[in-house]
Amino acid sequence: MRGVGGLNGWRWIFIIEGLLTVIVSLLAYRFISNYPDTAAFLTPSERTHVHARLAASTDAARPEPFAWPAVARALADPTSWLYCLAFHTLSLPLYTFSLFLPTIIADLGFTAARSQLLTVPPYALATALTVLVAWQSERAARRAPFVIASALVGVVGYAILLGNADPTGRPGVSYAGTFFAAGGIYPATALALSWPADNVRGQTRRATVNAMQISVGNLGAVIGTQLYRPATSPRYVLGHSFALAYLAGNVVVTIALWWVLSRENKRRDEQAEKAGALEHGTEEKDEVEWEGGEDPNWRYNI
Repeated sequence: MRGVGGLNGWRWIFIIEGLLTVIVSLLAYRFISNYPDTAAFLTPSERTHVHARLAASTDAARPEPFAWPAVARALADPTSWLYCLAFHTLSLPLYTFSLFLPTIIADLGFTAARSQLLTVPPYALATALTVLVAWQSERAARRAPFVIASALVGVVGYAILLGNADPTGRPGVSYAGTFFAAGGIYPATALALSWPADNVRGQTRRATVNAMQISVGNLGAVIGTQLYRPATSPRYVLGHSFALAYLAGNVVVTIALWWVLSRENKRRDEQAEKAGALEHGTEEKDEVEWEGGEDPNWRYNI
């Protein structure tokens, strides 16, 4: 579409993709509801069922007014910042991979058109692994082990990219590295972003932590865009080294978060045992009695 309307082709990409986003957002506004009680596409019995299921395990079904003290508690909680770092250490490789993958492949000696086509297989693998890993994580009721394993796969990918001293002479080696990088980054990112939604209680507090996570996380993207410079082509040692280091940092942060949440779960188990409370998961609590993150029967998803 180069030249149509006097615009360059790359401008039309932004226009078309932006228009699709606007259209989808309008449809989403029509069909997405804040609470199951207001979901027009559910029958009355389905609303009751969904409401009861949510009320048994979370506060998501309870309307909650915005409260500044809840924002302050979120900002003061060290765990909130660990969630932020969990995404921050993934955002740099995430955004630099998506922005520079066509360039990296083109610098391996492929034409621009072919390099665009060659970006599809790594993303196809990443899509499949993201769904598979998320499913297994939910099935196992664990997040940290799957985030760590995925990040380590990404580390292997960048190690391959860095270890190939002749990318143009051996483009297949570097191209293989992009599969490992994509297959590790995207599943880890999906789990890291969904982790606070599982563990942060209170809607104001949860919304605050989610906003913090995206804000702090995207700082990694700001840094990453300055690393892949033409002067470092075709090996991109600087950019790949930062991406590898960030993924290694994600492993450290995830282990720390795993330890903090496990310690808190253990403390609550000990308190429950001392108090003679019922074992977690065997006591049905009424919605009115729900105490959110302070509920003695609540356990964090680790």
